[in-house]
Amino acid sequence: MARYVGAIDQGTTSTRFMIFDRSGTEIGRHQLEHRQIQPRSGWVEHDPMEIWENTLKTIGVALADTGLAPADLAAIGITNQRETVVLWDRSTGAPVAPAIVWQDTRTDYLLHDIDADLVRSRTGLPPATYFSATKIQWLLDEVDGLRARAENGEILFGTIDSWLIWNLTGGRHLTDVTNASRTMLMDLSSLDWSPELLAMFRIPRAMLPEIRSSAEVYGTAETVLPGVPIAAAIGDQQAALFGQTCFEPGEAKCTYGTGGFLLMNTGTTPVRSSHGLITTVGYRFGAERPVFALEGSIAACGSAIQWLRDQLGVLDTAGDSEILAGQVEDSAGVCFVPAFSGLFAPYWRPDARAAIVGLSRFHTSAHITRAALEAICHQTRDVVEAMAQDSGTVLDCLQVDGGVTANALCMQLQADILGVPVSRPAVAETTALGAAYAAGLAVGFWDSLDDLRANRHEDRRWQPSWSAARRTEGITRWRAAIDRTLDWVSVG
Repeated sequence: MARYVGAIDQGTTSTRFMIFDRSGTEIGRHQLEHRQIQPRSGWVEHDPMEIWENTLKTIGVALADTGLAPADLAAIGITNQRETVVLWDRSTGAPVAPAIVWQDTRTDYLLHDIDADLVRSRTGLPPATYFSATKIQWLLDEVDGLRARAENGEILFGTIDSWLIWNLTGGRHLTDVTNASRTMLMDLSSLDWSPELLAMFRIPRAMLPEIRSSAEVYGTAETVLPGVPIAAAIGDQQAALFGQTCFEPGEAKCTYGTGGFLLMNTGTTPVRSSHGLITTVGYRFGAERPVFALEGSIAACGSAIQWLRDQLGVLDTAGDSEILAGQVEDSAGVCFVPAFSGLFAPYWRPDARAAIVGLSRFHTSAHITRAALEAICHQTRDVVEAMAQDSGTVLDCLQVDGGVTANALCMQLQADILGVPVSRPAVAETTALGAAYAAGLAVGFWDSLDDLRANRHEDRRWQPSWSAARRTEGITRWRAAIDRTLDWVSVG
C-alpha cells in the first residue's frame, strides 16, 4: 500500500520534487535551479523545456535518494508559478517561444486599450502585466504566423501546471481553477473562460485548457512515475494557503519567495477589494463550492536579496544577508524600495522603479542589506493594512512560510514592523505540502481537513519588540521612499 504523496513544486527560480508521509513530514526532496533569461530591460523569460527536464531530474533523484519506487506514491500534486505563459505546438508538444514570466513588463502598452472595468468585474483582478492575458496577446501578435496557427487550433496555451500535466500524461490539456483565475481571462462567477475577455484580448478559445477543480485525478503519469495518479494542480500561493491549513474565513498566510504573497481565506463568497488587492480563487475540491481569497501580491521579496547577491556582489549567498544586516542596529535612515518591475499591491504602479534613498558617506553594505530586509517587511505591512480595510478582519498573528523565513532577523523585523507575532510552521515549504495535501485528499490518502490540521506544528514564533513610536517613524520614512519611486518611467 502506497505510504507517501509527492509534490512537484515548480517555482520562479527552481523546480523541486518533495515526498511527504501521512504526518506531513518531509521524507525526501531534490531541487534544481533554472536560468532567468533577461534579453531586455523589463523582459523575463524561462525555457519551458529546461523546466520540464528539471522536473524529470528532480523526481528521479528524489526517488533514488529515498530508495522509493513510483508504486510507493499514492498520488502526486503540482504547484507552480502562476501567471507565466507557455505556448506549444499541439502536434509536436514543442514550445513555440520562450515562456514569458509573471515578472515581465513588456506588455504594459497593451493595457491602455482595454476595458479596465470589465476586467475587474469579471475576474476580480486589476489590469496589469502581471497576469497572463497580455502575454498571450503579445506572443500571438509578435511571433510570425502564430496567430493564424492558434486560430486553426494548432497552438496551445497553458500556465506551468498545464505544461507539466500535458507532458506527464502524454497530452491532456487541463488547468485548475486557481491558475485559470490568474490569467485575466476567467469569469469568477462562472469559473469558465469569459467570451468577452477572450474577444477583447483577441485570444482564440481553442488555445485554452479545460478548467478543472484543484483536487481531482487528471490522469496518470506516463513518464518517470508510470501509473501514479496526478491528482492536484494548484497555484503556488493558494497551495501555501492550503498547506498552512487556512481553511476558515479570516485565516491568512504570507509566503516569502521571489515575490511576497499574502492570502486571506474569505469563504465561499468572493470579496471585492477597494484597496488594491486581488480577488482570487483559493481552492476548489471536486464538485464542492470554491473557496475564495483576497490576495496582496508583492513583486520583489527574495529577489531583492538575490539582486544584492547577483548584480551588486554584496553577498556570496542569500543566507549571508542575515549576517551582514545583523552587523548594524538599524538601517540608519536608508530605505530600499525594490520596485524592479514596478509596484504591485496595494499600489499597482507600473511606472515605479527601484530606489535606495537616504544614503550618505556613512552608510555601508550592511545598512543597505538591512534596508532590503526592512523593505520585505514594509511591503507586507502595506498589504496587511489593505486586507484589514477590505475584510474588516485585523490579524492577531501572521502565519509565514517560504525560503525567506529561514532569515530569523527578517522575521523579527516583520513582527516589529507589523506589531503582531509572526509564526513559522515546522514545514516552512508549505507550497509543496499544500499540493501534496490536495492530491492526497483527492485519492483518499487523507480523509478530511481535520487530518491536515492535526499535522500543523509551530516551529518558531517572533514577538514584536519595537515601540509604537519607532514603528510609526519607520512607516513614515517608508512611505516617503515609495513616493520617490513613482512616475519614474513612462508607461505606454
